[in-house]
Amino acid sequence: VCDVGERMFFFYVGIDAILEQMRRKAMKQGFELNIMIVGQSGLGKSTLMNTLFKSKVSRKSVVSTPEERIPKTIEIKSISHDIEEKGVRMKLTVIDTPGFGDHINNENCWQPIMKFINDQYEQYLQEEININRKKRIPDSRVHCCMYFIPPTGHCLRPLDVEFMSRLSKVVNIVPVIAKADTLTLEERDFFKQTIREGLRANGIDVYPQEEFDEDSDDRMINDKIREMIPFAVVGSNQEYQVNGKRLLGRKTKWGTIEVENIAHCEFAHLRDLLIRTHMQNIKDITSSIHYEVYRVRRLNETGAQPNAQPPNTLVNPQPQQANGVAAQHQVLTHEM
Repeated sequence: VCDVGERMFFFYVGIDAILEQMRRKAMKQGFELNIMIVGQSGLGKSTLMNTLFKSKVSRKSVVSTPEERIPKTIEIKSISHDIEEKGVRMKLTVIDTPGFGDHINNENCWQPIMKFINDQYEQYLQEEININRKKRIPDSRVHCCMYFIPPTGHCLRPLDVEFMSRLSKVVNIVPVIAKADTLTLEERDFFKQTIREGLRANGIDVYPQEEFDEDSDDRMINDKIREMIPFAVVGSNQEYQVNGKRLLGRKTKWGTIEVENIAHCEFAHLRDLLIRTHMQNIKDITSSIHYEVYRVRRLNETGAQPNAQPPNTLVNPQPQQANGVAAQHQVLTHEM
C-alpha cells in the first residue's frame, strides 16, 4: 500500500500464488494412504475395498488361492498399489488381518495388530532421528483402521469393545456395519443407535474424534458424520442395468441394491469421508496426535538414542515374523 497525500495505491504482491506452488509440488510427489481392514472372515472386507477404489486393490483380488484357509494366528499382510486418477498419483497400501476373530478363543487377538501399528511408528521414528535421514521418509504408518462389525442387529460383542477400546488410542478407527443389506431399514437404524450407545458407554472415541475438531465449522461437519457412525455399507464388484444406467449393486429377487445410492446404504458417505473430504485430516491426526504420542514416549524411554530397540517391538523394516505375526508386502500398479 502506498500513501501519497490522500490517494491510496494498492499493489498486487502475489501471496495467493503459494497455493499453486503447493499444488504443483503435491502433484509431483504424489500422495500416500495406508488403510488397515479388520474383521472376521466372510464380512466382505476385500469386496468393499475394491468397491471403494474401483480397482482390485484387496489382497484376495491379487493373491488368489484355491482355498482360503483360516490361519492359526493373526497374519498381517499388506499390499501396495500405485493409483492414478486425472493426473493425481496415490500410493495406496491395504493392510489385511486374516485370522482376526475367526477362532473359538479370540482372547488378546488385538495384540498382534497393536504391535504391527507400533512397529510402523518405530520404523518411521528411526528414520526420523537418523543423522543422515532421507529427504522424504517412507510413510508406512497406519492412517486409518476400518473395523467391520457383523450385521447381528443386537449390540457390540465383547471382542468389538476390547479391540476398539485399545486400538482407538493408537490409530483412527472407522467402524462399519458389514453386509448391511441383510438388515431391514428399521433393524439397521436400531443397530446403529445401539452401537453408538455402546461406544459412548465404553469411552471409545472413533474417527472423527470430537476432541480434535479445530473450530466450529469442523465441529458442525464432523457432528453430522458422528451421527452416521457406524456406516452401514454394501460392497459389490458387479454392475447391473438400472433405469438405463450401469450401476454397482447386488441383485436380489426383490430388486437391485445400488451401492452408491444413499437411500440403499451409506457406502457413498464412507467413501466421501475416507477419500474426498477427510483423507488429509486422517493423515494429519495420525502424524500430529497418534505418532506424536508414540514418539514422545519412546524418546523419553531411550534418551533420543538412534536405533534403540523398544521393548517387544521389532525395528527391522523388512517383512517380519514374530510373536505369531507375519507381515507380507507386495506392490502393484493401477490406473483409474
